[in-house]
Amino acid sequence: MNLKLPILNRRTFLAFQSRNYRLYFYGQSVSLIGTWMQRTAVSWVVYTMTHSAFMLGVAMFCTQFPSFLFSTLGGVVSDRYDRYKVMMATQIASLIQSLLLAALAFHGHYAVWQILALSVVLGFINAFDVPARQSLVYEMIDNKDHLPNALAMNSSMVNLARLTGPAIAGIVLHRFGDAACFLLNAFSFLAVIISLWRMKLPAYIPATRKKKMLGDLREGWSYLTHTPAIGRPILMLALMSLLVIPFSTLLPVYAKVIFHGNASTFGWINSFIGLGAIAGALYLAGHKGGTAVSRRRVLRNNTIIFGAGLILFSYMTSFPLAMVFAVVSGFGMMAQTTMINTIIQTTVAQEMRGRVISYFAMAYFGMMPLGSLLVGGVSQAVGAPATVLGSGVIALIVVGIYWNFLTNREEKAPVAAQVGTETQNTTIISNTWKQTAQN
Repeated sequence: MNLKLPILNRRTFLAFQSRNYRLYFYGQSVSLIGTWMQRTAVSWVVYTMTHSAFMLGVAMFCTQFPSFLFSTLGGVVSDRYDRYKVMMATQIASLIQSLLLAALAFHGHYAVWQILALSVVLGFINAFDVPARQSLVYEMIDNKDHLPNALAMNSSMVNLARLTGPAIAGIVLHRFGDAACFLLNAFSFLAVIISLWRMKLPAYIPATRKKKMLGDLREGWSYLTHTPAIGRPILMLALMSLLVIPFSTLLPVYAKVIFHGNASTFGWINSFIGLGAIAGALYLAGHKGGTAVSRRRVLRNNTIIFGAGLILFSYMTSFPLAMVFAVVSGFGMMAQTTMINTIIQTTVAQEMRGRVISYFAMAYFGMMPLGSLLVGGVSQAVGAPATVLGSGVIALIVVGIYWNFLTNREEKAPVAAQVGTETQNTTIISNTWKQTAQN
């Protein structure tokens, strides 16, 4: 009997054929482990200092809301300037932010507001980092047919870090304290800085710009509103990021109150969610490019899986069984987010890539802090399990709202029929948008 593992196949690692992407993957993998260690440490420290689920939401808000405010500006910067230099600058700035956190922690006497203030700084840095980093991936890939695979591998990289980072952070927090987590994160940025330094990218050729930055912002918004094949997935992601994905804000409550654990328990919950997420990313990495319609169906199915996983996880008091549903939730969450990114990146015109990705970042990173405040406030009133249950139900409602878009066989915009024809089709979309905007 010939058995095949559905998640891994010969297509899973196509993007590794590009040297620049391999360097990026290895360096960023190390850096992201440090990022998840810091994120876990910040959440745990804030909760242990305040014992407030609402303050967990505030901490998430401070980290991500600046990305919401400045991500469109970050997208314009990504389209106007050398993305390589922009990303190098944001990585160095992130390293400095981590060192400042470590210095505070080593000092031993610090307040929650200081942690929150440095979280705001990180959010501002990320507003410029995400559009540049996501856009630069396109330039790292030698064979553009491998772009969907690279995006899925990016997600597997993020979730490999999510799998290992919180677990390591739980051990480090328990034995060495929060300062060690912050310092290790600072050192982890050296890996991605070195990988960027070793890359051999084509020489940057500045584009001729007739518009000022404000004009570029207007142009990006006009493109988005006239391209429903991109606009609808971004709106769907915004709803999920506002009302569903912030369930993770309440994980310290589950660790400490529901499962009667400690920092290590919190790390394990995050790691099981990460295990499911990396499985979802690897599944997409091995998935054939297919048509735009097939991608939307994958998006539909995985959003349903995400919602169902949260519903089953919400009131589960058995830790082992809860971790099974945590894996299911992680699988659905990452697969639906990655597929939205894939739909956008394989449809967008190259000259609009940075600005469109900034709207993706605004929908994903910008809505989550607002959702974290909302989730934190609601959980104070009805409890964490009821709040997570509600998030799962909302995920299924979002699928219902976008059902026609997710299942319709007819294309609403001239998107690519096959991955190999993406470049041609994005040009068609760009020309169609320009004609529509002029009319």
